[in-house]
Amino acid sequence: MKEIEKKFLIKKLPDNLEQYKKFEIEQGYLMPNISGLIIRIRKYGDEFILTYKSKIKSNNESLKICREEELPLTLEAYEYLKTKIEGNLVEKSRYIFPLENNLKAEIDIFKGYLTGLKMVEVEFKSEEEANAFIPPYWFDKDVTSDKRYGNGYLSNIDDIKELF
Repeated sequence: MKEIEKKFLIKKLPDNLEQYKKFEIEQGYLMPNISGLIIRIRKYGDEFILTYKSKIKSNNESLKICREEELPLTLEAYEYLKTKIEGNLVEKSRYIFPLENNLKAEIDIFKGYLTGLKMVEVEFKSEEEANAFIPPYWFDKDVTSDKRYGNGYLSNIDDIKELF
């Protein structure tokens, strides 16, 4: 599956966020980013997922475009693989927030050693749709092309202060 997304920091969380669907997420990375391949395990609510992700080259640096394949895991397989991750386990709450034009914002509020970090991602059906996107007032800096805000990078820092 092809994934086209933009990622932003958050200036101010939207009002009434608690009324929207929320998932607890933890994820870890099984090997360093070798040749652009990322292997991730994730607990997403009650689901356990193994993901293979590789970046697709694009002329547009303001977009993140990846090939992503997800495979289900059992709880036992997830727990075993969790002992094999490199770096830290990334923990966050994710809210699914509706936007205009049938888009949705995935608002991530990080926990643990990343407490204080808040980001939002928006996925698009096409590069044209992504390029036409006008962020709402509560979005802040576009960090799509800043590698420091990728979850794989975040899993390898020890303190949120390393981002600033």
